[in-house]
Amino acid sequence: MSDEGVSTTPDRDQLIATLQALIASNQAQLDARDRVIAMLRAQLARLRRMTFGASSEKLAREIAQLELALEEVEAEAVTVDAWTPDIATRPERPSPVRALPPHLPRDEVVHEPATGTCACPSCGGELRRLGADADELLDVVPVSWRVVRNIRPKYSCRACEAIVQAPAPPKPIARGKATFGTLAHVVVAKFDHHLPLYRQAEMMAAQGLDIDRSTLAGWAAQAAHLLDPIVRRIREEGVKAAKIHADDTPVKVLEPGRGKTAIGRLWAYVVDDRASGATTPPLAWYAFSANRAGIHPRRELAGFTGFLQADAYSGFSAIYADGRITEVACWAHFRRELFERHKQQPTALSTDLLDRIGALYTIEAQIRGQAADIRRRIRQQRSKPLLEALRVALDDALRRLSPRSEMARACLYGRKRWIAFTRFLDDGRLEIDNNIAERAIRPIAIGRKNWLFAGSQAGGERAAVIYSVIETAKMNGIEPQAYIADVIARIGNYILDVERWRARVGDRRKRPDVRSYQSYLYRRRQGARASGKRELARGSVLPPLWRVRERPSAAR
Repeated sequence: MSDEGVSTTPDRDQLIATLQALIASNQAQLDARDRVIAMLRAQLARLRRMTFGASSEKLAREIAQLELALEEVEAEAVTVDAWTPDIATRPERPSPVRALPPHLPRDEVVHEPATGTCACPSCGGELRRLGADADELLDVVPVSWRVVRNIRPKYSCRACEAIVQAPAPPKPIARGKATFGTLAHVVVAKFDHHLPLYRQAEMMAAQGLDIDRSTLAGWAAQAAHLLDPIVRRIREEGVKAAKIHADDTPVKVLEPGRGKTAIGRLWAYVVDDRASGATTPPLAWYAFSANRAGIHPRRELAGFTGFLQADAYSGFSAIYADGRITEVACWAHFRRELFERHKQQPTALSTDLLDRIGALYTIEAQIRGQAADIRRRIRQQRSKPLLEALRVALDDALRRLSPRSEMARACLYGRKRWIAFTRFLDDGRLEIDNNIAERAIRPIAIGRKNWLFAGSQAGGERAAVIYSVIETAKMNGIEPQAYIADVIARIGNYILDVERWRARVGDRRKRPDVRSYQSYLYRRRQGARASGKRELARGSVLPPLWRVRERPSAAR
């Protein structure tokens, strides 16, 4: 028995070692599976929140505090009873006076007594007017269409038989039936009010206008063609700035001949320094690309030198390589990374980190709109110590967390880019995040839910042109439709004047420059003054923002 026991000992030890190795292997597989499950759960929670959740990243306890405060306010408020005809039985309650905008037209409707205005219904005496009670109500008039009939009378000279007639006014589309205002209405309705062209065609059909969707698409294309010089000018001014915000968003593009859609990108580049007290007008321009390759932002920012506030997209890395453009990271993206993990599994660490970032945003809200030097001084005094403490907390968390955990990845996202994240401390012109560009992207995200996809790459480029003008106008407090209608009419007049000048010069092959054309306009005005005639090219020389700096032939 003893010999058998001694002989079986190595077998038993080998079996134990084999089982232990098997247990360790299974445990490693279980750990790997748990990590995959945790990662998939995090991705699923993120996708669910992107689809169904609120866009705000406030903590639940902060929302609860706001709800409690709202309940207290509502408890103190007086409940408004339902309206009843017996007004005399209800106590009078002062209502806030909210006047309607004074620029709206007023249609006065006078309501006279049913018994007349001459004799008193009680005693028959003569009535005299004491005053009037006026009450204003907001009314709406549906979009009304009209036909502009251009009539050009012809006159003949009895002495020399010459025929005199005014030149034909410019048309946005040759042999077309739409005015410049109509083109502006169509593009603003689609790209600002998010009404697809087929819905606009249905609304026109309801008023007896049978206009095909393809016709509306042609109108939008011509409007984008006329607005192209404006966008080029906007970009020229934008790359002169010291700071640009950039972001991009996916857009579906129809592939010709395949009936399928590909994913293109719309890039937004925004210059807006109003938060640092600057008075320079803000602007935004957009660019379309068939993919997300880094060559596209490099091409758009070829002449730019300064700070670029953007996300951590790897395509921007080549832009920062030569030192001409300096990276400024976005704290909103870092906060979003932490919030996604907190939403999935709240911990003391995630709550603490979000609270620390929230303190930074509180300071930014207090200094928004102040001068750049004041912002820098306050950031150095108040934000810098908070960032130092946050860096220590991140380093401590990374030492304790598993490198493969989702929370460690979120912390590492901010720690690896710490220099770019803290760059806003040393320059008051910089922002803590890239929300300026994200706000410029938002109209595209809303619009693509309605018009779904761009018909082609050319359609994506036209959308970028129109978005550039609309968003820049809105950022400057200008009504987009009125601006677009005015500016494309000016550009149309400019093109028409160039064509008339070419016809008068007689050499259509020659491509004259703007200086020669302007000298022609000067001689034309001098001749008009000498003959006493008012023959002046309306809008022939555009204001500086609208001036087409290329040769006139390029505007065709």
